[in-house]
Amino acid sequence: MTQTISDTLRQSAELKLLVAETCGPAIETLADWLTETLRAGNKALLFGNGGSSCDAEHIAAELVGRFQKERAAWPALSLTAPTATVTSIANDYGYDFLFSRQMSAWARPGDLAIGLTTSGRSPNVLLGLRSAKKAGARCAVLTGQAGLAEPDAADLVIAIPSGITARVQECHITVGHILCDIAETRLAV
Repeated sequence: MTQTISDTLRQSAELKLLVAETCGPAIETLADWLTETLRAGNKALLFGNGGSSCDAEHIAAELVGRFQKERAAWPALSLTAPTATVTSIANDYGYDFLFSRQMSAWARPGDLAIGLTTSGRSPNVLLGLRSAKKAGARCAVLTGQAGLAEPDAADLVIAIPSGITARVQECHITVGHILCDIAETRLAV
């Protein structure tokens, strides 16, 4: 058991160091976009499936509530949180349209859509990104080593260089925390 614990923590730490090397500039770009979005009074729209939906909710909560500093609330929505909306869209239109339908309601020019998909192939995330772009929002996606199945669906792709879902998700939430930290450093007075 001790070896499993040690190996898992070592893999996670080593991957995060690799992410710093390979994804650092893209993370900085996304932090710039998030800061610009919030400074202008626009909103961040986050979405994903399964564990990625929890990460989307977590990051949105850090933006609306606070991360580490007391400050004004910032506009951020997780499109996975409104249960009645999620179930009615899935029932009436199909699960593939879960995020695109919400993007058509919420996304506006100046907003930032951030999709999370470890596989890079989730049809509802891809359609959500396309719908957000059509609405004039800037689009970014956090994914795994396979990248995004449709790279033109996003303006920025941050591909964590691993095919292990758990390790990718650990890096996604770390990236989310970095984004919140940078936003608070730049914007919180």
